[in-house]
Amino acid sequence: MSSATPAHSFPDVQLFIDGVWREGSRHEGKAASQPILNPATEEEIGTLHHASRADLDDALVAAEKGFAVWKRVPAHERYKLMRKAAEILRERAEDIVPILTMEQGKPLPEARIETLAAADIIDWFAEEGRRQYGRVIAPRAEGVHQQVIREPVGVVAAFTPWNFPINQAVRKISAALAAGCSIILKGPEETPASCAELVKAYEAAGIPKGVVNLVFGSPAEISSYLIPHPTVKKVTFTGSTVVGKQLAALAGAHMKRVTMELGGHAPAVVFEDADVEHAIKLLSGAKFRNAGQVCVSPTRMLVHENLYERFVDGFTEAAKNVKVGDGLDESTRMGPLANARRVEAMEALTADALAKGATLRTGGARIGNKGYYFQPTVLTDLAADSRILNEEPFGPIVPIMPFTSEEAVIAEANRLPYGLAAYAYTTSHKRADEFARRVESGMVSVNHHGLALPEVPFGGIKDSGFGSEGGIEAMDAYVNTKFVTTLGL
Repeated sequence: MSSATPAHSFPDVQLFIDGVWREGSRHEGKAASQPILNPATEEEIGTLHHASRADLDDALVAAEKGFAVWKRVPAHERYKLMRKAAEILRERAEDIVPILTMEQGKPLPEARIETLAAADIIDWFAEEGRRQYGRVIAPRAEGVHQQVIREPVGVVAAFTPWNFPINQAVRKISAALAAGCSIILKGPEETPASCAELVKAYEAAGIPKGVVNLVFGSPAEISSYLIPHPTVKKVTFTGSTVVGKQLAALAGAHMKRVTMELGGHAPAVVFEDADVEHAIKLLSGAKFRNAGQVCVSPTRMLVHENLYERFVDGFTEAAKNVKVGDGLDESTRMGPLANARRVEAMEALTADALAKGATLRTGGARIGNKGYYFQPTVLTDLAADSRILNEEPFGPIVPIMPFTSEEAVIAEANRLPYGLAAYAYTTSHKRADEFARRVESGMVSVNHHGLALPEVPFGGIKDSGFGSEGGIEAMDAYVNTKFVTTLGL
């Protein structure tokens, strides 16, 4: 395991309400806060301020006022301010990257990709906001004029996770702003500073006060207050399926529209005719990215029996060669897990699999006693009821299983209630088409990993969620469709 020595400053993180950065207001004599920890060292590196009920009320008032202003700003002017925010984010990227690494753990190259990709996402939504066209419908009677208008839905309440604190927040903020909505973002408490830096880019670009607001605190308390509030018209959440179902039910009780990007357990199928070396290279890179803490991570490797041992040997060797260490070290390929809970989860999943007869090919244990490091782990010979095959691992553990027939592997790919991402490797166009048509997943990628670009849909089906956070589809949930019919004018 490598370690890093560069010294980087880390900011304390405040709330952003009505254009002002501020501490949480006092409740019962004191303002709530929590320490921010570096997962590579377990050391406290900053302080995060929490929002009280009074702060949330202020954010709601600010967002309502902000919406009244922003919805009247012409789309072309909104476009220019958003493009300016993107450029500011690019200019500040090298200051933001180490902040993201220190609080989340991912290596600097991954943090750099996330930060710069966020600027591209802002650009794309800014452009799309200029193309929210309505339409004219041919009438059935003379003198009737019929048109469809797309209007911003209103104030958005958004909830974002700790694994991609910039990437997930930027999609929600940018879609809302492009549509003409205002937003209250409940950012991730464990990785708040990089999310705050994103908001600062919008602020510096001149987005009007109240249009973008950022709060932190108790997730349950904030969601239970914001979602039912009459000011909020739209809810968007990225996180676990369990929590997502609770929030969707709460939103549904108040007839709020939702976008839910939830958990996954993505099958990666390596067919008999696949390029094995190519599959090993791409799948190992994708699996150990962000220490496996990725909703679209390939999490169940299903390999044809004729290629199985060759694939297992190659993938195991790739796992052994992953350089694990502090993300601030430029040579690190995989950083620590985000928190102690993830280490405990990896230990439990591994122990369960081994107790049920699995073979440990490599890894399987925590690294050291300082920092939340876990070995890249490969398991084979798994029992069907192993937890790792049925629960989203969200970590660097890889179960690899053989299959004999295409019918059997499609059945396995579709077995779980998840349907976020699925991957296949084959040199047969017919087989690729068959897989894409039959697999139950919101996203399918064949022979490469081409998901999450700004211009493509990003979302799942079944227990993996509802709606899209990318492509032109992402804008739909932020607008109301109004039909206007007029006679005699």
